[in-house]
Amino acid sequence: MKLKKKQEAENSERWLLTYSDLITLLMIFFVVMYASSTISDTKYSQLSKSLNTVLAGGSKPLGNDSSTSSTDGASSGSTPEMTEAQKLSELKSNVDSILAQSGVGTSVQTNIEERGLVITFSDSVFFESGQAAIRPELRGTVDKLAVSLKAMNNSIRVEGHTDNIPVKNSNFSSNWQLSAVRAANVVQYLIEVNGLPPTKLSAGGYGEYKPIAPNDTDAGRSKNRRIDIVIINSTASASAT
Repeated sequence: MKLKKKQEAENSERWLLTYSDLITLLMIFFVVMYASSTISDTKYSQLSKSLNTVLAGGSKPLGNDSSTSSTDGASSGSTPEMTEAQKLSELKSNVDSILAQSGVGTSVQTNIEERGLVITFSDSVFFESGQAAIRPELRGTVDKLAVSLKAMNNSIRVEGHTDNIPVKNSNFSSNWQLSAVRAANVVQYLIEVNGLPPTKLSAGGYGEYKPIAPNDTDAGRSKNRRIDIVIINSTASASAT
């Protein structure tokens, strides 16, 4: 009689095993239904994590955790090109404001091109005629610009340009040399005085060979004598620089 009662007690608890298996299967079913509503890498990852949780006996519900939500935010946001354009546009606004406050706005132009943001200084703003030393009165403006440039991760190229009139002094043997030394001096100033990383900076001298205006008038030659500070568009091709 005691043996029969013991067997009946054991049999009465077997339904718990079946009930537990049924609940597990239902949970898996609803997880699969939810995930299959929209197929994506993110939800596939969520499905995998949720199945592992359920099969392991956990109770964490399916949903976005901090890692997947940050991934979704990145994927649903703007493209790298749009982000870069916004960064350069914001930098241009900052530079324009600094130049206007410094009183050199009419001698400096800013343009966003395919290769990046180009800040064009008339050579007379930066240097004495035929010289390569930065004017002391411009250094404060350069220092203010450097703060904004330092906040960018983009590479920066400084380019020197001249007109087609041969240089006439004992310091430089050609317009090539004058333009190159001017660009190098600006780069050196940005590094040594303002702490910009040397790995992000480069200098180039083009002499008279990249004019932006005809060299047959005084006005044209004045435009061609310039220093370009180019904040390189990091999404542009190397050929665009």
